[in-house]
Amino acid sequence: MNLQDNIRGKVVVITGASSGLGEATARYLAAKGAKVVLGARREENLIRIVSEIKENGGSADYLKVDVTRQKEIKALTDKAVDTFGKLDVMINNAGLMSIAPMSEIKVDEWDRMIDINIKGVLYGVAAALPLFQQQESGHFINISSVAGVKVFSPGGTVYSGTKFAVRAISEGLRHEAGAHIRTTTIEPGAIESELKHGTSHKESSAAVNNLYEQMEISADSIARAIAYAVEQPADVDVNEIVIRPTIQEF
Repeated sequence: MNLQDNIRGKVVVITGASSGLGEATARYLAAKGAKVVLGARREENLIRIVSEIKENGGSADYLKVDVTRQKEIKALTDKAVDTFGKLDVMINNAGLMSIAPMSEIKVDEWDRMIDINIKGVLYGVAAALPLFQQQESGHFINISSVAGVKVFSPGGTVYSGTKFAVRAISEGLRHEAGAHIRTTTIEPGAIESELKHGTSHKESSAAVNNLYEQMEISADSIARAIAYAVEQPADVDVNEIVIRPTIQEF
């Protein structure tokens, strides 16, 4: 069996697709024959990525989306169906990592992480689940973090809380979604992306950037892990993948 054939022709929606893990995944899956629909806030990046995918023979479309707005994520899944006739995979990838000690009381950043990291995933589920149930097939891929496996502290307590929530939501969704809908949680370690730039606290930002500079691995590492989950036969559900740089202890 050529597992790549299980990717070819699938329609995949990806949030947070204007850079980093989302962009790498869009390019990788498109190269394997998937039809990708990209959502993010930075439209100029989406235009460039979609154009380059098409130039390389792939199928792609996009919609400018803020994942904190439920109607916009619904519009993204609607666009996938309108453009390509169906939706097979929903990748809830958009995320924010704002690292700071809780004593800094950065409530605005806590709220923002909750809105993007948790509500953004829930809105993605709300948009795709009715479609998946109707067609009796579908695949959710939710991006958590190693910080959702072990609390990243000091500084990452709230971020870890949001990523633990993604794992819990994904596992509950797996139980509830039924026998025909797959659910995968990806928990990346230090991966090359813009995630490391989400911290406004000076000391924490320096520590995070130093960690990433020492050990980060390519975003393609996550794209390959996602492709592995997607390409499995329909009766195989890869529920969880933790992927770190070899040298990363945390």
